[in-house]
Amino acid sequence: MTIVGLNAGFAAATGALNARLDPYTGFDFLVEIEGLLVGGFSEVTGLQVETEVEEYAEGGRNDFVHRLPGRTRYPSNLVLRRGLTDIDALWSWHREVALGRIERRNGTIYLLDRQRVPAMWWDFQDAFPVKWSGPDLRSDSNTVAVETVELVHRGISRPTESIGLSRARGVASIASRLF
Repeated sequence: MTIVGLNAGFAAATGALNARLDPYTGFDFLVEIEGLLVGGFSEVTGLQVETEVEEYAEGGRNDFVHRLPGRTRYPSNLVLRRGLTDIDALWSWHREVALGRIERRNGTIYLLDRQRVPAMWWDFQDAFPVKWSGPDLRSDSNTVAVETVELVHRGISRPTESIGLSRARGVASIASRLF
């Protein structure tokens, strides 16, 4: 059975059982970077993958243009924001890069469910920091001091285990309504 067939079957089963599979919230997540103690983050942006499309106009065919898949790329840096703490691993990593000692690291971004268990995750490969920004300091403000680090990387993937877990959780949710 194809993925489309699985999705259609899954949708039919959830509809027949009047089961709801609510989307996950985007505020409960963890970031792990190999070998770094970094603490929690308040925001992660840049989870983006894009496949370019090349157009080919076939001679004698004026009613359409062929659209062929091209290179897949990762157009955005990962941007990690967190409250500034005494844990300075991100600053130290960026400082090493600034001194010419580049150490690429892999990492994972985990999206958590309501029980704070990983529901799905994305891996990024061969990252290193290209920008660090410190907090805006204002005497008339009582906001949290936030640091930002941008990571350039060589790709984002959603591992097979993450996809399998998501499917298993959906099936388990439907099964729990049956029995």
